[in-house]
Amino acid sequence: MAHSQHYCFASLNLLNFTAPPYSFYQPHETYNDTQWQSKTQFITGLIEHIDPTLIVFQEVFSVQVLEALCKDLGLAHFAVVDTPQPDSMYPTVLFNPVVAVASKYPFTNVEALEPCPELLEYLNNQQQFRFNRTPIKCKVELEGLGPIVCYAVHFKSQRVLSMAHMLGSSEQDDPLLTLLHETVGTMQSQISRSLEASIIYYDALKTQREQNCATLVMGDFNDQLSSPALSFMTQTFPPQVSSNAPFDSVGLFDSYIFADNTVSLTEKPPTHFYKGKGNVLDYILASKKFNPNQIEPTVKTLTYHNYDGHLDAKRTEEDIRYSDHSAIAIKVSL
Repeated sequence: MAHSQHYCFASLNLLNFTAPPYSFYQPHETYNDTQWQSKTQFITGLIEHIDPTLIVFQEVFSVQVLEALCKDLGLAHFAVVDTPQPDSMYPTVLFNPVVAVASKYPFTNVEALEPCPELLEYLNNQQQFRFNRTPIKCKVELEGLGPIVCYAVHFKSQRVLSMAHMLGSSEQDDPLLTLLHETVGTMQSQISRSLEASIIYYDALKTQREQNCATLVMGDFNDQLSSPALSFMTQTFPPQVSSNAPFDSVGLFDSYIFADNTVSLTEKPPTHFYKGKGNVLDYILASKKFNPNQIEPTVKTLTYHNYDGHLDAKRTEEDIRYSDHSAIAIKVSL
């Protein structure tokens, strides 16, 4: 009997992973020794439990600390493509957290995703474009699956940039300013997030066609996949696919749809809570090679996992000792 192969791909937003004495965003936003010990123990225990083949992270400030932690857990290969930035006046205060990727297997390629200039022109984005968090595009070769191109992403948040300067007012409780933030500001946030998603989607499909490789897009999307800003990323694939209708084109699908352990669930479990309301913000999108419903599939089974034991829907404030997101993972057998 042939030996069954198993792989696991995961994503985890670490929530301000910043080792003391460094702070995140403000001098007072830092971990004391006890909090940091709890934080690293939580992350270590969670990764050990997941046992990922490859995992992507968001909100990384202390890159070298995370790299050492991952290597201690057998994830010997680690990469980032950007660097958090210190405050000009307070060098221990850090801004611009980055995404990271760690793997048990070596990368055959790692690069910062660069947007296609022609695509930006087509989208009428003439200004100097910059991702809010530069995505990682990497490739690994796995026995049985072949080359896999993975994108580690953290899309623009739903946080609205203040428009107060446009009104010549610093009054944040100005009713007009509040209305503008809830309308124009929210739309700007959606447009920015959609632009980032469009660039990654275009690159993923183009790479699939040119290299005939499997694809994963993993991370914190900061929005529901069904939202107008992101829904195009999976519209190539119908919600239900029978075993007699294999995919013959490039594209992406939400891996949750084809998981064989989710049939008993009435809806996809939340990965984040805000004011007691659960939302699914974290996703693993996959290409057709991960679809077990194909004729003669490469992947025989796919299971979806949501590690949310540390989340509390009733909590109104962030607990920096843990994360405000659940970890998600897909486990596949060949």
